[in-house]
Amino acid sequence: MNWLRQLLDDETSTVGRRFNLLLQGLIILSLVTFSIETLPDLDERSRQLLRYCEVIFVAIFTVEYLARLLAAKNRKKFVFSFFGIVDLVAILPFYLALGLDLRAVRGLRMLRLVRLLKLARYNKAMKRLHCAFVIAKEELVMFVFATILTLYVAAVGIYFFENPAQPDSFSSIFSSLWWAVATLTTVGYGDIYPITAGGKVFTFLILILGLGIVSIPAGMVASALGEAREMEDK
Repeated sequence: MNWLRQLLDDETSTVGRRFNLLLQGLIILSLVTFSIETLPDLDERSRQLLRYCEVIFVAIFTVEYLARLLAAKNRKKFVFSFFGIVDLVAILPFYLALGLDLRAVRGLRMLRLVRLLKLARYNKAMKRLHCAFVIAKEELVMFVFATILTLYVAAVGIYFFENPAQPDSFSSIFSSLWWAVATLTTVGYGDIYPITAGGKVFTFLILILGLGIVSIPAGMVASALGEAREMEDK
């Protein structure tokens, strides 16, 4: 199995490097054909050609997945690893679509975008980013939980301030969540906004929190990236 591992993972060898470049090219090509499929004026012959291309791509990615599974020292660990799951999800929609109706197939086609993540395997910077997320995962999970809690508090607060004045726009806490998301992320679409004095003051406070919501994870990841680079240089 050493020759197979060398082919799949050894970027220092000529064969491994060429194999990786070939796979990167196929991933990009598969995403290009996926985009071409959405053109409204394609004739049936072109659509048929694109379907044949998809079959070829899936066949190659399936062989790659099985080869990686066969070459893995710990197959169970590979299956449940980040890249193991990405490789599986990249081909799974095609096989699931064979036994489903057309409405379900339309939704599954979007999962083909997961192939973008396959490119991370062949890029050192992306590997470093993945390592950074692993290093900071506990802090990021805690931050996501705090963000969800803040979103809920923001929705509840604006509901009680604005519901009496705008019962249609802020009809419930659930409808107020859209305002909370738009405000906390500082997007501010302006489709619904406060008109009461209390609501405006509350919005100001939420906007200040929103600046932290945007900047804190960036700082976490930047710090983890520095740590990941240090680990890589050792």
